[in-house]
Amino acid sequence: MMNFTAIDFETATSARDSACSVAVVEVQNGRIADSYYTLIRPPFNRYNWFNTKIHGIHRRDTADKPDFAMIWPFLEERLEGRLVVAHNANFDMSVLKSCLYAAKLPLPHLSYCDTVAISRRVWPDLVNHKLDTVSHFLNVNFHHHHALDDARACAAIPVCAGRTEGAQSLEELVRMLNVPLCPLL
Repeated sequence: MMNFTAIDFETATSARDSACSVAVVEVQNGRIADSYYTLIRPPFNRYNWFNTKIHGIHRRDTADKPDFAMIWPFLEERLEGRLVVAHNANFDMSVLKSCLYAAKLPLPHLSYCDTVAISRRVWPDLVNHKLDTVSHFLNVNFHHHHALDDARACAAIPVCAGRTEGAQSLEELVRMLNVPLCPLL
């Protein structure tokens, strides 16, 4: 069955270790089974106006929130040993790795794939494969650039693609589509 975890980060600045929110959505048997969302205090609680304009998170929102090292145990239990998907996965995986590196924490054992690549192969005629475009096509309502909504929308992509392609699992889907499933290194 479709079992995987979707993840989405928002960052406070262009620095990859500046996560200011994160969400993970666990999918079991093709349905959302659990989710986790939190705001994160980025280093020095510093924000770039451009990033704030995108996601709407401000310094005041994270001033009293935990830093990445403090939320890591909650994330780790949801990521360790899992298959993880993200929309533009290279971005989210680089944020995860940068935050772990900055906190001097080891990388979890996980494999990940990019839902952009999945959507391009399954629905090649879409005008683009941005999360809001694909979500609109799939009739998924969400508030773009809110990490939990983005993670839920991202989770819908492999589930719907699996139905379209007749794949029973994420592993089968990525094999059928020739989408890489990469270890986090």
